[in-house]
Amino acid sequence: MSGLTLTTLQGTAGATDAPAATTSATAEPSPVASIERSTARALARSLAEPAWHKQAAKAALAAEEADLLPLTAKSAAKSVEGFRKTLVEAETGIAAAKGLGATDVGSLLQVRLAGKPVSQSALTKTPPLVASAPSDDQADVVIAYDTAGNAHELSARKAPERPVYVIGVDGQEALAAGLEVIDRELAAKGLGTLSATETNTSAARTAGSASASASASASAGSTGSAASTGFWTTRIESLSVADLKEPWFKGDAELFTLVTGFGTDGKVRVDTVTMPYVDDEDTTYYPGQILVNWSNYKYNLADAVLMEDDGDTNYSSLAKALAAALLTITDQGAYIPLVNAIIDAMPASWWTDDPDYVDSFYTLARETTGSRTGASANARMTVERYYVSAL
Repeated sequence: MSGLTLTTLQGTAGATDAPAATTSATAEPSPVASIERSTARALARSLAEPAWHKQAAKAALAAEEADLLPLTAKSAAKSVEGFRKTLVEAETGIAAAKGLGATDVGSLLQVRLAGKPVSQSALTKTPPLVASAPSDDQADVVIAYDTAGNAHELSARKAPERPVYVIGVDGQEALAAGLEVIDRELAAKGLGTLSATETNTSAARTAGSASASASASASAGSTGSAASTGFWTTRIESLSVADLKEPWFKGDAELFTLVTGFGTDGKVRVDTVTMPYVDDEDTTYYPGQILVNWSNYKYNLADAVLMEDDGDTNYSSLAKALAAALLTITDQGAYIPLVNAIIDAMPASWWTDDPDYVDSFYTLARETTGSRTGASANARMTVERYYVSAL
């Protein structure tokens, strides 16, 4: 079959297609990738029980991503008991690996279907394979497991033509909790405000509407006078990204932006903005989302760095790295671009399967309107001036 390379690494494949074996060198997996892989194998073994396989298949077909922990709670299948114990340990490990141990984050591990669309009946009759994403987006193979725990290689270049369950992290849940970690860490270092941390809940932060986003921005670090009289913002009318670097074994993109400039106190300031509406590349979105609240900044210029969380990001480490780099920059009485400082703060290993650099926009001003193309020509957005009036 074109689009499917299936190689048995241990034992005999449980799928009908078994092309000739291939060999490949794989990099040492990250902590998150290791946990996902062991969870994939445990899930695959548990799916040997037909009743549980039927339930999992139904859930995977009903939702783009199905939360595993709540799903196992609904099952009385015997094989699920052992898997649930593994899953609870995996949830704890994932939260710690992503620097979210101190947050009130919900369940993170999900399962989704990849490959050729099928009916529930066909899916339950197909010997299940469960895969997890490799650490490197440029990997040649994806490891999948059958119900005997045997490992098989799938081609990473093309989506398989048979259904494959894929284990992954709930990116939106992790991102919302992770940006709260960054807010707290930067606020503690004087690079943000505690009010932003306390009021930027994930619901307010990710609101796509202008009114909800404006409310979040208004409560997130506005000065007293701005809060009482209103303030000027830069609002995103439209946004598109040419390349999100998401292969078939990854879910939707998890885009976020770091908006930087000098705060009213003269210190470097970083505000985080999530963009949950961005799922696909080469698609134009119209969020009406507040990007910059100008009452938070001393100068009439700010920068924006667009990034994508590929799954392995440790947000606590990211916050510490950002703080260490930005605290060395002082106000010289004029605007200084901060994009390079943010990029340079990230260890080289983070450019494999941690935050992918998407693009950056330099020198956004309060008066900036119209279409802007990012410095890397990967993202394009149209912005407008938008005044948020006090109630």
